[in-house]
Amino acid sequence: MTAIETQVQYGSYMTSEQIYMTQEDDWDRDLLLDPAWEKQQRKTFTAWCNSHLRKAGTQIENIEEDFRNGLKLMLLLEVISGERLPKPDKGKMRFHKIANVNKALDFICSKGVKLVSIGAEEIVDGNVKMTLGMIWTIILRFAIQDISVEETSAKEGLLLWCQRKTAPYRNVNVQNFHISWKDGLALCALIHRHRPDLIDYSKLRKDDPMGNLNTAFEVAEKYLDIPKMLDAEDIVNTPKPDEKAIMTYVSCFYHAFAGAEQAETAANRICKVLAVNQENEKLMEEYETLASELLEWIRRTIPWLENRVAEQTMRAMQQKLEDFRDYRRVHKPPKVQEKCQLEINFNTLQTKLRLSNRPAFMPSEGKMVSDIANAWKGLEQVEKGYEEWLLTEIRRLERLDHLAEKFKQKCSLHESWTSGKVELLSMKDYESASLMEIRALMRKHEAFESDLAAHQDRVEQIAAIAQELNELDYHDAVTINARCQGICDQWDNLGTLTQKRRDSLERVEKLLETIDQLFLEFSKRSAPFNNWMEGAMEDLQDMFIVHSIEEIQSLISAHDQFKATLPEADKERVATMGIQNEIVKIAQTYGIKLSGVNPYTNLSPQDITDKWDAVKHLVPLRDQMLQEEVARQQSNERLRRQFAAQANIIGPWIQTKMEEISHVSVDIAGSLEEQMSNLKQYEQNIINYKCNIDKLEGDHQLSQESLIFDNKHTNYTMEHVRVGWEQLLTTIARTINEVENQILTRDAKGISQEQLNEFRASFNHFDRKRNGMMDPDDFRACLISMGYDLGEVEFARIMTLVDSNNTGVVTFQAFIDFMTRETAETDTADQVMASFKILASDKTYITVEELRRELPPEQADYCISRMTSYIGSGAPPGALDYISFSSALYGESDL
Repeated sequence: MTAIETQVQYGSYMTSEQIYMTQEDDWDRDLLLDPAWEKQQRKTFTAWCNSHLRKAGTQIENIEEDFRNGLKLMLLLEVISGERLPKPDKGKMRFHKIANVNKALDFICSKGVKLVSIGAEEIVDGNVKMTLGMIWTIILRFAIQDISVEETSAKEGLLLWCQRKTAPYRNVNVQNFHISWKDGLALCALIHRHRPDLIDYSKLRKDDPMGNLNTAFEVAEKYLDIPKMLDAEDIVNTPKPDEKAIMTYVSCFYHAFAGAEQAETAANRICKVLAVNQENEKLMEEYETLASELLEWIRRTIPWLENRVAEQTMRAMQQKLEDFRDYRRVHKPPKVQEKCQLEINFNTLQTKLRLSNRPAFMPSEGKMVSDIANAWKGLEQVEKGYEEWLLTEIRRLERLDHLAEKFKQKCSLHESWTSGKVELLSMKDYESASLMEIRALMRKHEAFESDLAAHQDRVEQIAAIAQELNELDYHDAVTINARCQGICDQWDNLGTLTQKRRDSLERVEKLLETIDQLFLEFSKRSAPFNNWMEGAMEDLQDMFIVHSIEEIQSLISAHDQFKATLPEADKERVATMGIQNEIVKIAQTYGIKLSGVNPYTNLSPQDITDKWDAVKHLVPLRDQMLQEEVARQQSNERLRRQFAAQANIIGPWIQTKMEEISHVSVDIAGSLEEQMSNLKQYEQNIINYKCNIDKLEGDHQLSQESLIFDNKHTNYTMEHVRVGWEQLLTTIARTINEVENQILTRDAKGISQEQLNEFRASFNHFDRKRNGMMDPDDFRACLISMGYDLGEVEFARIMTLVDSNNTGVVTFQAFIDFMTRETAETDTADQVMASFKILASDKTYITVEELRRELPPEQADYCISRMTSYIGSGAPPGALDYISFSSALYGESDL
């Protein structure tokens, strides 16, 4: 046998409760096999059928046998529906029975009930499971479907009705239709609530379920005309009583007491009004708390971001940058969500207040949404300036470290070169020297002057570096300035001493006639070559800093050009060393005894050889340094391209989603629920896309760690992506909130989907800028097109309603609020007063006992705590004034 599926459809749509019933009440074949449940269902369903068949003067004894010919089944349907079925076939053959059962089943289907796997043959054959399933379907359709309590119906409506009726009773907690009824107290409470004269509830005990159940069954059958459909023993002895049997029996109580619901309806209206008031007060408190916390966080954060005290080391500034990254990644995102949620809560609260005809909510001073928006704007401005300052400071410190190291290197080289020069220039050796020695001293001094002029560039470079360090505010500028000043003073002193020595040598130059041309030639050629080698060594050891492949390629090109000059330099070295060889050859040839020292220069052939070897050794080291920098720049270029590839996808994606959301928000196709579903899908897609943003953040962090601050491959920066992402999250949240408010407006005002579509179409037609807002002139034209006869005074009054903040535009939500205010009704203070008057039995006051009897505990306490004492005559002590309370709910007077 296959299981029976029952799907009930009412009219052209199904409510959520009916869909729930369809899913909940599918017949389960395994449960039907439970003998205890089958017994309860047989008895209950038989009694229910007989309660209706007896109106036609008949009954059934065996539920699976007496319906086999279809006659009593057709009669049952006629009694409970009040309609005539087709004339039954009078024959007793099997096909006659099947025909009659089919007429009954067709009638059931005509009432919107879909019967799956229930055929006439199974009923005619006496199939117990199929017969019970069919009867349960009939009970659902004709006894339970029409039950409606506070916008819920069917099973959920019946359960809510039971909960409301039994709420004030001790030891009663109705949560379902099985074990909640085992002790019998719930049934007794239902009877006592409506007929307190039939049962003394105070004498009932929870530990006597048999007595409680039998009392309820006997009283219901004797005084309420509800037949006994259950056995107390079956309910007590079954771990989980049959839900369908309990529902069938309890539905009889609902129909028996349906005529006594006027007071409950009035109580429900009051509960609804009070619940709205309580929820609004809770939302106001939550808004104040959340706004205070957010503003306090902004107040504490801005001073930290405004602190522009620079650190003196690169490590300390990088730590500041890392702290700022943590703030952007960890601390700020939750606050962005809180700000968005705060705006949503404020809009929802204002919408609920308008829908419930309450005065608008005015936050405490300084806690308006505009105040929070201004504070947030200030935070973001300071934040942007702080990040730019951090990056600028890091670049400055990087440049300072490079310049300081270069300054120290050049100073060390210069100080090494000048060491002993003052003493040398101050010597009086020419006074006792021979003519040869004098001439040698003169030539030596000329070589020194040549050397001195060659070092002038280095001194100028040192001074320029020191000036740049001062301009960049180097933290140890005092030491730099002192060292630079010492070098400059020493350089001036060297120039003065050099000139004095030349003057002294020139005075005795006329006395010097002999000169060794070869020594002189060696000195002249070796000095510039030596300077070239020293300059080459300095350049080969010079530090460099580059930020692109092009810059390092430029350095490599310059280095290649230098290497191309080495062969010519080697020729110069060979020629210079040839002069020395010629001196030795002449001395050997003519037996000249050399002193061992060239009188015109301190450079020896060994010095030239050593420095040349040093130059050849530094060349490959320079090659290696340049290649390592090439590799680093190539890695940086890969990081740039990797970041750009993602950013060029994410940036347009965010813009596209913003446009799609904008299109969805103004699209009138489909219902608001469909728009909400589409927006929720967009929101989920956006949330799922977060991983791409996180990956881009990771690439951005790698770039900053590698000190990459520009990227020619993309126009998108991480800041652009962050701002776009935050705007996208805020836009989807606000759009969803707008649709939710439209749904609240539609449901609260009773506006149809067609009306909303008409409002949207009219708004879109006159929204000429397509930005979701109308100018006053466009709004006037829209109202005129909808049949409004507007004068200047009337239009000014309408504008104060739709643009209370004088922004100069009319939003779609304000337009909907105005149109619904014009076309729908809301609860008023007079309606609430009338409801209280019903509860008070037409008195002008109400007692605490009446409130506690008719209202749930929470709403009763709310009213008692806020109602003032009644001051009229003829009222008992403790009487309350519900008239002023009702007026205060709608802002018409103060309590």
